[in-house]
Amino acid sequence: MSDAPVVAVIETGRGAYGRQPLVRARELGLRPLLVTDDLSRYAVDDTSRTALDAVVERVVEADTRDSASVTEALRPYHKRGELCGVLAVIDYYVPIVAETARALGLPGLNPDAAHAARNKLRTREQCALAGVPAPRFARVYSREEAVLAAGAVGFPCVVKPLTEAASIGVQLCRTADDVLAHFDELDSVEVDMRGMRKPGGVLVEEYLTGYELSVETLTAHEGVPQVIGVTDKSLATHPYFVEIGETFPSQLPPEVCGEATAVALDALKAIGHDFGAAHVEVKMTAEGPRLVEINARMGGAQIGRVIHEATGLDLQREVIRLHAGLSPDLTRSRGRAAASRYLTAADDGVLTGFDGTDLVRRLPGVCDLDLYATPGAPVRRARSNADVLGHLVVTADGPAQAARWAETAALMVTAEVERPALPC
Repeated sequence: MSDAPVVAVIETGRGAYGRQPLVRARELGLRPLLVTDDLSRYAVDDTSRTALDAVVERVVEADTRDSASVTEALRPYHKRGELCGVLAVIDYYVPIVAETARALGLPGLNPDAAHAARNKLRTREQCALAGVPAPRFARVYSREEAVLAAGAVGFPCVVKPLTEAASIGVQLCRTADDVLAHFDELDSVEVDMRGMRKPGGVLVEEYLTGYELSVETLTAHEGVPQVIGVTDKSLATHPYFVEIGETFPSQLPPEVCGEATAVALDALKAIGHDFGAAHVEVKMTAEGPRLVEINARMGGAQIGRVIHEATGLDLQREVIRLHAGLSPDLTRSRGRAAASRYLTAADDGVLTGFDGTDLVRRLPGVCDLDLYATPGAPVRRARSNADVLGHLVVTADGPAQAARWAETAALMVTAEVERPALPC
């Protein structure tokens, strides 16, 4: 395999999930590089380092917040004719990958589109110009502006950062005091979860009352998006917007899925998205579909898994194939359904264990139960997707069955948490 082409993954997720793109690259006969500025993110102990070494060709150090640094780190591979592609599976690095691909003449997304998708304000502005239905919004720089904007869009409203991911920092605010408190919290942090400097200001948006879907697409070299399908999404209770489940394909009627898909495709066109996977979130309201956001990468968490279980299509593999300059194979080998659900803590404290996992394994169709957190770990009531403690995946003949079995399984598992003792 020493003569095989090289594909570079610019950062990834943690644990087994983060190793998946490296594994898929190897399955395609490619040599995967992991470009990172902090290997300890993935090699947290001897076990995880051994698991990473088993799938990665080489770890390449670079400042992954800077496309020039990534480009120079990969240039030797490019000069030798080995490098065939670069890709990102994490939102934060989509613009870095787009700029690196452009600099090295490799397949990739238009960098302007990558930045437009990454920055929620740019998404809103460009989609507004194109007439894509979306919530009213305002970028604010001060506490006073935040309260005025909230009054203009109406209470309750959503206050969120411009460039985070995984619902980090997204919060429903019912009063002016809520707006002030959350503005202060967001404004006090200068960098995002991956250490990149955040643009100034905060977004205040109209709250969309409705249920959420996501539209999964893949745009190949000819620039025409192909719709993989529509995913039903489940969210936890407010004031946060934690995603606690997905079902694929959607249980909804074709006309509803068609309306959501039309908005998603219009949004992708509005920002100039011309290559690669996209995961577009849409709220279905009484007034019709409204754009939530555009993610210029394949759906995260277990969305790729439920698509694979339902259809036989390994979307992660085909995304890598596309970025390597090859034509993706979107053939489906089965017509079933799958659902995922995520496990969270009800309280802040210390995890003492999980109860009910033995019961879950008695249910039909359960193909995965993965617990990320271990006893003794500090946990909290989920405020973003980064706080989930594990997941399960269930397959069935249809989406309604898959969803019901997955919900049943999730309700059987309890994260047992020991609360801190209150002071006397």
